[in-house]
Amino acid sequence: MLRNWKKHIKELSRNSWHDVMDRELVRQLIHASGVFVLILGLFLKIDVLILLCVIMVVSVEILFILDKYIHIPVFSSIMFTCKRSDDERGFLYFFLGIIATLVIFSFNLSIAYSAILLLLIGDSLSTIVGRKFGKHKLPFNKHKSLEGSLAFFIVGFICCLILLPPIPAFTGALAGTLTEAYSPVDDNIPIPLVSAMIMALVMYLL
Repeated sequence: MLRNWKKHIKELSRNSWHDVMDRELVRQLIHASGVFVLILGLFLKIDVLILLCVIMVVSVEILFILDKYIHIPVFSSIMFTCKRSDDERGFLYFFLGIIATLVIFSFNLSIAYSAILLLLIGDSLSTIVGRKFGKHKLPFNKHKSLEGSLAFFIVGFICCLILLPPIPAFTGALAGTLTEAYSPVDDNIPIPLVSAMIMALVMYLL
């Protein structure tokens, strides 16, 4: 009987882990889908793009508040599927990071878009890889893995190479990786800002 009980507990733990991974996968796919902001940037002026992002933040924040009291078709289902806690603010910080990067680094959109790609693709992939394959913890941060950070750096470097020369792309990806790994605050804001600042500095020095 004890053996059956242990087997049942083990099965529940396995199912719970799969549920967490499925939920995290959906969350990160939504996170990465923010690339539509960069696609819109190909057709819109930077001022219009920033305004659109601000409108989206305000709109979704209103939906967050309403979701606590009423069921909102589609939105409530998405929130139930992928949010981590009842005080979820990742989306807000996510768009604040994008908006701040677009505003501060509008003088060089290649840098701004590269930094945002690091947030969209690098951060998402590092979370998925780290949770599924992470076995080696980073020094000074037991909540992050070497596998996740390597995924961030490699994919981030490739993304930055689309818009920037190798050296700024490398330093930007490295800065983003370290920021994601060791930021003491929600990394949706510092990842694009820190990496963009480093890339801009390197571009200036070169």
